[in-house]
Order: sequence, then structure tokens, then C-alpha cells
Amino acid sequence: MRQFATIIFFLAAAPCVSTALAVDNFIIVSSTTSTENSGLFKHILPLFQKKTGIEVRVVAQGTGQALDMARRGDADVVFVHDKTAEEKFVADGFGVARFEVMYNDFVLVGPKSDPAQVTGGKDIVAALKKIQSAQAPFVSRGDKSGTHAAELRLWKIADTDMPAAKGAWYRETGSGMGPALNTASSMNAYILADRGTWLSFKNRGDLIISVEGDQRLFNQYGVMLVNPAKHPHVKKDLGQAFVDWVISPEGQKAIAEYKIGGDQLFFPNAKK
Repeated sequence: MRQFATIIFFLAAAPCVSTALAVDNFIIVSSTTSTENSGLFKHILPLFQKKTGIEVRVVAQGTGQALDMARRGDADVVFVHDKTAEEKFVADGFGVARFEVMYNDFVLVGPKSDPAQVTGGKDIVAALKKIQSAQAPFVSRGDKSGTHAAELRLWKIADTDMPAAKGAWYRETGSGMGPALNTASSMNAYILADRGTWLSFKNRGDLIISVEGDQRLFNQYGVMLVNPAKHPHVKKDLGQAFVDWVISPEGQKAIAEYKIGGDQLFFPNAKK
């Protein structure tokens, strides 16, 4: 009788155990607004889940905030685009290893009226100098994101300590790429944007690409498993499965196949 009762207990408990395992079969990926706003994750994550059964829950924010979230142990994987900050994240012991995943580029977007007379150029530093000289409206994300970090590096090359040198013409939004582009559109202002988000952006108004093609506009993305030695609750195996997939031939192919209007948004370049 006791054996029978034990069997009945395990049979009754089995669905609950199965449900608990299914509910827990997810990871949190701290990433950037550009990967989310561009639509890339909506394209690749269902493919990953179909293959592995692992659900990916994305928290999209600026790269700086994404790395801070991971430092606190509130994410299992980080997928961002600020190589210097990423390498420091690993060197400080918060990430296991950094893997390059893909790249695209930044573009300087601006109004068709082009008050700073920069449209058509390929020198981003010269363009920024002209914008500052003309005091033409410029929108900055101002959110410690990878895009914001890239913008500040470019201002520095242009011999300008921004935002210390900002004036009324320079507006910081403290927002993601999509909202910042909306602000630039409403203001007819210049803005540095990642090409992926720009291609997927619908509310362009009078904005066009003003400057592109400068090698200094290169935009590399990396992925890292949060170090379980720092945060033991990190889902090491599930997180590593995502890292392995996104840099695998299958994951790289999925990234390359994501296009909008025939334009490829990201170019896979994981090292073999």
C-alpha cells in the first residue's frame, strides 16, 4: 500500500516538476536598444528557441546600463557594442569571455536643408566641426550607450570636449536610439545613429543620411556570458548555449539573413 501511495505521489508531482523546469528554461540577455529597435532579436530569437527550447528575455537599454545590469548579476548574457567597455567588463571578472558577433556602422543623419553643409561628405570629424561652428541643432542620446560613447569619442577627435562644450544647439535626450531619432526628426536636427535602427526607423520626416562611409564609424558588437563565479545564480549552461549559437554558423547565417527592404542590417564576423 505504501509503495502504491509513493507511485501515485510521483505521478501526481511529475507534471508540476515538468512545468517548473519549463518555466525556468529561459535566460535574461541585457542588450542595446539598437539590437531591439532594429528588429534583429525578433528575427533570430525564435530560431534559437525553436532549436534549443530556451526562451530569451531581452532587456534593451544603453550599453553602459546593460553592463551595469550584468555587473549586478541581473542578467545571464550581455550583447552590446562598446569594445573598450566590454573588454574592461571581462578584465574586471564580470564576464567569462568576449566574443565578436557582428558589425554594422554608424551614420550621421541630418535634415535635408543641411544647415551645416555636411551632406555628401565622408569625413565625420570634419562634419562635426561644421555642425558645432554653425551651432546647428544636434541631438545626442546622452545615455552612456555604445552609440553615445562613439559620439563622444568622435567629438574628442574633433578637438571638442562634449558635453562640457555644449550649447543650446546640443540636446541630450537620455533615451534609446528610437526615441532619440524621434526627437531629431521633430527638431530637424543632426544625430549619430546606428544604421540598423535608422533602416528600421519609420518616422524620418525630413531626415536623411548626411555622412557615411568613414572608417571611424565602424560599429562592432560583442557577446559575453556573465561570470557565474561572481554571481552563482547565473544560468551558465543556458547562457553559454545562446553565446555558442549566436557565434555558430547557424546563428551567423540568421543574422546575415535579417534585412529590411533588401538592405542587410548587420554583418556577422564571429571569429572561427
